[in-house]
Amino acid sequence: MIDCPNPMNIAEIARRANVSTATVSRTLNQSGPVKAATARKVWRAVTELNYYPNSHARALVSGRSRLIGLIVSDISNPFFPELIEAFQSLAAEKQYDILLTSTDYLTERMTECLRRMLERKVDGVAMMTSEMDLSLIKELGKRNVPIVFMDVGQMGPRMSHVAIDYGNGVRQAVDHLVGLGHRHIAFITGPLDLHSARTRRQAFLDGLRHHGLTPERKMIREGMHTAEGGEQAMAALLRLAKPPTAVVCSNDWTAIGALHATHAAGRRVPEDLSIVGFDDIPLTRYTHPPLTTVRMTASDVGSTAFTALFRLISQEAVEGDVYQIPTRLVIRSSTARPRRK
Repeated sequence: MIDCPNPMNIAEIARRANVSTATVSRTLNQSGPVKAATARKVWRAVTELNYYPNSHARALVSGRSRLIGLIVSDISNPFFPELIEAFQSLAAEKQYDILLTSTDYLTERMTECLRRMLERKVDGVAMMTSEMDLSLIKELGKRNVPIVFMDVGQMGPRMSHVAIDYGNGVRQAVDHLVGLGHRHIAFITGPLDLHSARTRRQAFLDGLRHHGLTPERKMIREGMHTAEGGEQAMAALLRLAKPPTAVVCSNDWTAIGALHATHAAGRRVPEDLSIVGFDDIPLTRYTHPPLTTVRMTASDVGSTAFTALFRLISQEAVEGDVYQIPTRLVIRSSTARPRRK
């Protein structure tokens, strides 16, 4: 039975829309098939009658909370608001509310967030982060809660994976720099306890070896996927007796910090040093100079994550699947041929 503060409301809606009360209930609760034209009539009547369903009661009736958990790594990173907007837009279309939280790259915070979501009985969780607590993931699996991961690659019943092609993007960045004539190339990683950071670092090393270049340990610096981390790592690279002529960064926020450190040291980009980022956040078009970067469209990640999760929640898919997100290099003004000595 549909939830309502006044039992007459459902009958009024049915009379106004010229449909049965059962059709109204199926439409509002999304608990059964209703033709699109009929659903529009019901929702028009709902609007005209100024009716607001009680979501808590509806959850008791349907067995669903109409809540979805969304976990991201760093809400201050401009990549994630675009992802969240795309995810939330699709959720709203399907009449789901979002429980959003940010882990700040801390596994213990991710664990706390997941536990709170379980207490709220979310219908599913999208984990757009690399911080994993495997014991808690197993607990979610036992409770039959649908999950979508990013970066991790874990799959199973009611578990899907949004796979970003980091390797292709980093290899394109290395190919571009080598093609310009750079041979002394550094890399600023993300936190190396993250799977995605290790994947990008390995792709960089493989890219160098593909071109017959020997990786140097001192040319690999760990950052924190933050501007501050990029600034500190870049400053350390510039202090080397033989600093690099080009630097690939694990994300754009890191690259922006690297740009700042380079300017602070009195060096010019790209005349003295070429810099490449990763993500293509909107800000990269307005840095000085505009940043060459690997595009991984955040809105595509967000919409793909919701689609994958909704398929599991609605049981369109029972077994997990892999959803591929492509990457490609976007060349702007922060890369050029190295200066001749």
